[in-house]
Amino acid sequence: MIHRYQAEFEEKSTSRDREGQLEDKAPWTRSLRARIRQERPVLLVALLIALIALAVGANKWVVLGLLLLMIVTALWHAVPIIPKTELEPVPKTIEAPGTNLAEVTATLAALDIPVIVLSGDASVLYQNLAAEKAFGEAPIGAHISARLRSPGVLDMISETIATNAPNQIEHSERLPSERVYIVRSAPVRFEGQQPVNERYFVVSFRDISEVRRIDRMRSDFVANASHELRTPLASLRGFIETIQGPAKNDAKAQERFLGIMMDQATRMSRLVDDLLSLSRLELKSHIAPDEKVDLVPLLGHVRDSLVPLANDVGVEIALHLPQGEAEVLGDRDELVQVFENLIENACKYGQEGKTVDVFLKNGQGEPVEVTVVDKGPGIPAEHVPRLTERFYRVSIEDSRSKKGTGLGLAIVKHILTRHRARLIVKSEVGKGTSFTVRF
Repeated sequence: MIHRYQAEFEEKSTSRDREGQLEDKAPWTRSLRARIRQERPVLLVALLIALIALAVGANKWVVLGLLLLMIVTALWHAVPIIPKTELEPVPKTIEAPGTNLAEVTATLAALDIPVIVLSGDASVLYQNLAAEKAFGEAPIGAHISARLRSPGVLDMISETIATNAPNQIEHSERLPSERVYIVRSAPVRFEGQQPVNERYFVVSFRDISEVRRIDRMRSDFVANASHELRTPLASLRGFIETIQGPAKNDAKAQERFLGIMMDQATRMSRLVDDLLSLSRLELKSHIAPDEKVDLVPLLGHVRDSLVPLANDVGVEIALHLPQGEAEVLGDRDELVQVFENLIENACKYGQEGKTVDVFLKNGQGEPVEVTVVDKGPGIPAEHVPRLTERFYRVSIEDSRSKKGTGLGLAIVKHILTRHRARLIVKSEVGKGTSFTVRF
């Protein structure tokens, strides 16, 4: 029979034991008592067997000898009691020496700009979620050069660590997309006495990509606008000087020159009007219109207003309208401007096809769509993505001959952006072009 034994630890105590006697301080006595308590069931069984043997008439000396042998064997083979020792409590967590890193990073996690915390040797100690999204996850403890390869930024950080003074630099990232940042490095200063051997530096990245893009657009816009205005102004000045000089007494030349000057002045007027329209649209581009406009009568009005132009260029405007209403949320005057521009362009640049079709779709559960289709020469594929840029023309001479300003589709784009609508352009050279407005 196999018996299972378990060692017990006893706590130091001066109280009386269960038998009412004081606990013996001698190690061997304490061990013997512990063994007797541990082997109590075995000893009781041996005593019971001895009593049964005596009851059936066995020799009492033999029974006594066997009993003593069983007692000695049980106590001898018992698991030895490990002397009680004073055990130290095991800490749940091992805390690092006092540090202010948690205090430094407490509020940085909530910022929406990328921020990285560095140690005195430029190792990464912390980066917030915005930094992970912008530059990827940097291994904690790695040198900052493992994440940022820009020599200018690394030199700036090294200078800040060496001088303990803030610095900043403009930095451009090419991948995964072109972004421009103002990178600033500065030491973290604590209130009161600066902790010994504990220096932290914060590197922040302020995204100015949108500001740079707007500045570039403004400079391009000013350059293009000044170029567009310079040509008619130079023409006007030249004709005026001619009328005042060589053609001073030539009535026929004056009449011809005055007609050209009128055309140039009209072109400048249209250009200024379009520039003002763009400025007004940019000011309210974030405000979506909430007026309900029925496109069925609106397209009829646009067609009627463009009939004289269509007749001049020999084009017929054909409307294909559904039964009932086709309402969208929008500004009526701005939508009139959109469809006037699209249909007028189709008449001017697709006049070889002799027909401009305007389709209005208002299917159940589908977005409202207006498609203007011409059967003209079409637009080469490389020009299609740039059609809505300001002053962009597929053919400059063709556009000027048709009295275009190069701003019409840019205005259409801004109006549709305000209306939360899309402009879809499809064109095939030799077959024509379609412009679809999807609400």
